[in-house]
Amino acid sequence: MQFRQRDKEAIARGDLTLTIRRWRTPQARVGGRYRVGEHVIEVTAVDQIEPSAISLEDARAAGHESAEAALDAIRRNQRKSGDANAPLYRVAFRCIGEQVDPRKVLAADSNLEEAEVTEITERLAKMDSRARQGPWTRDALEAIAIAPGRRAAELAAGQGRETAKFKADIRKLKALGLTISLEVGYELSPRGQVVLDAIQNADD
Repeated sequence: MQFRQRDKEAIARGDLTLTIRRWRTPQARVGGRYRVGEHVIEVTAVDQIEPSAISLEDARAAGHESAEAALDAIRRNQRKSGDANAPLYRVAFRCIGEQVDPRKVLAADSNLEEAEVTEITERLAKMDSRARQGPWTRDALEAIAIAPGRRAAELAAGQGRETAKFKADIRKLKALGLTISLEVGYELSPRGQVVLDAIQNADD
């Protein structure tokens, strides 16, 4: 789950304990742990709700002054990306503290041996071979390299893909330390640039 910087700070303070999202299918599960900046949250409840079910307490826990303000924020977000007709979910969570993100350490490591690069490219090839839509890893890495900070919805549209599935695939690249999530969009990590260079050079 992505949050704005000011929301990340509120989560770290314990002031924000709930988020309301429109998803075609739930993108969080009870008991799941998700990194938010330098902190980790644990989801305690995921409920599909109607807009009229958002209470003042819910709105304030999600960082809004009123239920209508919460709905306005959701509508603004859905105009930028996502499905405005998707089900509405209320997701409650607690911040369990600051933890070092191993992906961040991995992403910063660009001093790769040839064998390491080979291992990563082979893993990418396996991802491509399992994908229903066909090979995608190189296209995704190149799109992010060309336009760092571009919204996921725009990147997905440029490749003829659904935003949610595209974002799920980018998380796979992030797990390998190849991409970094920004406030908006992504950028290649130093590690990712080394790997992309190797893939492109192999075709020269």
